[in-house]
Amino acid sequence: MSEDCLKLTTYFGERDRTDGRLLADALFELYGGRELELSVMLRGIEGFGRHHSNHTELLLSMSEDLPVISVAVDTRERIEALLPEVMGFKRAGLVTLERARLLAGAQAQFDAPRDLPARLQDEIKLTVYVGRHERAGGRPAFVAICELLQRHGLHGATVLLGVDGTRDGARARARFIARNAQVPMMVVSVGEAGAVAAATGELAQLLARPLVTLEQVRVCRRDGVAVGEPRTDAPQLPPAVSEWWQKLTVHSTEDDRLEGHPLHRLLLRELRTLRVAGATSMRGVWGFHDDRPPHGDRLLQLRRHTPVMTIVVDRPQRIAEIYPTVERLTAGSGLVTLESVPVAIAPQAEH
Repeated sequence: MSEDCLKLTTYFGERDRTDGRLLADALFELYGGRELELSVMLRGIEGFGRHHSNHTELLLSMSEDLPVISVAVDTRERIEALLPEVMGFKRAGLVTLERARLLAGAQAQFDAPRDLPARLQDEIKLTVYVGRHERAGGRPAFVAICELLQRHGLHGATVLLGVDGTRDGARARARFIARNAQVPMMVVSVGEAGAVAAATGELAQLLARPLVTLEQVRVCRRDGVAVGEPRTDAPQLPPAVSEWWQKLTVHSTEDDRLEGHPLHRLLLRELRTLRVAGATSMRGVWGFHDDRPPHGDRLLQLRRHTPVMTIVVDRPQRIAEIYPTVERLTAGSGLVTLESVPVAIAPQAEH
């Protein structure tokens, strides 16, 4: 199957509630009831929202309401039909709709001229969705996928482990005493269209049930070097959204440090000072960038070596204003990308 789809992303706090229950439960009960193709909830390690109150895993008093991102993927028609219910929840926050191409099934392959308009064929964000304990060639699927992506020359990839989600309408929530085999993972990668086309062709052979999305992205910086202008084209707005914003993503690792601090923590600190609308850092469990081999945490390590993905969403004018700060902080390392994202503001939001 290859068709147009939408990725519905919501940004909120772990303890946010709607009508007396956790917002996360309300969202995933809805996604499961509608039998969406896939949904996943990702817990951040640090971030802030509209009130600019920092929430971080480093301090117990600030770790009780960590930032959360939920992602739901399905056809354009099914997501657009779902959006009014998502917006109907009594909560404050941001909802984005990202246009994508969905490839699913044993014959999932990507042909750039057919699957994407010409203006989208330069750089592509490829996201692969797999189960936590899914295997490929006798190894964890996410490990095999990262090796495949690096072999085909993609710029970088980050593996994000979900804590809740659905696949084919069935809910899979991570639990303390459970194997959690079906809890979804997202392998988020960026590369040139030709490399992505070659990689997805091989993914169809590697995975038993491949599920892949392809999206437009602009690569701005790689390995500390500017490679593209920080601008994107405004898409046509889907129904029920108010305007288009921009999503700036910085891929780094725990090893990337400035002034003795991890790059992502210093980045969040300065962005909070600059009063951007919101930013979230998520720690991956595996990945690669800057031509380093795929890696993650291992036993008996004194320091963490995992990849980190920091997402900033704001209006284009604000992204342009904070971009010099991003340039300065990523002068030595990191992969920086930019995307256009139509947004809807939840009714109680202050922005």
